[in-house]
Amino acid sequence: MDDLENKVAVITGAASGIGRGMAEAFVDVGMRVVLSDIEEAALLSTAADLRDGGADVHAVVADVSKAEDVTALAASTLGKYGAVHVVCNNAGVHTGSRPSWESTLDDWAWILGVNLMGVVHGIRAFLPVMIEQDEDAHIVNTASLAGLVTGGSLYGATKSAVVALSETVHIELVGGGLKPRVSVLCPGLVDTNIFHSQRNRPDRFPDAGPFPSGWDTEAARKAFQRGTSPRTIGEHVVRAMREQRFYVLTHPEWAEHIRHRTARILSGDEPTMLPPPGS
Repeated sequence: MDDLENKVAVITGAASGIGRGMAEAFVDVGMRVVLSDIEEAALLSTAADLRDGGADVHAVVADVSKAEDVTALAASTLGKYGAVHVVCNNAGVHTGSRPSWESTLDDWAWILGVNLMGVVHGIRAFLPVMIEQDEDAHIVNTASLAGLVTGGSLYGATKSAVVALSETVHIELVGGGLKPRVSVLCPGLVDTNIFHSQRNRPDRFPDAGPFPSGWDTEAARKAFQRGTSPRTIGEHVVRAMREQRFYVLTHPEWAEHIRHRTARILSGDEPTMLPPPGS
């Protein structure tokens, strides 16, 4: 999908972090962008900032864990622009790392609802429209390196599922001779607020499990601030769409961790974790 000018993109989780980085990169190549997020004030602020820079954007509040919200997002997109060419199923949350058996069912329901079912809802709401348009189109599903390496607790489980789902949809589209293509974005540490996901936790999931002993929110904030800029991730995504590249790996320093996991699988050995790069 080389010609992106005037194409319509939809981004969930667009108010901040990777979603905003994608939006900035997309408007710079002349795309029209539908911004969606559950955090209304931040969403409207981001939309205003982009409009001030001359961008053509449209803001829609949505909770991607609700199928009806994503269906309404699709309807609003088509009502505004009449077509959709790129969909970035990007919204994500993190419930903290702890022994998985100490996580509550509300923890599981929330993180699965956003990180996995949010992608499912986006595919179901938008992909049939993209197929019907019979034009070049692209879906970008945000997973994580946590979906490719060992560990990651609940977050890793959801991101592994996003990788597997993306692979499946890619095979189905290519096998069916259909025009839309898929990429799965697997970044490492990025300068976002995902460590502070609790700010957007819905009231319907009140029972939160304990964070691990010694969890330090300020240390987490500083660690994320040292991560890659969201705008840089957005530029990776633009290149991947133009190249029709499926796996979007933005942190090559994690390649050995991916090889390590793959080798353990092929040898039948039990899983082990390597220390993070640079540690």
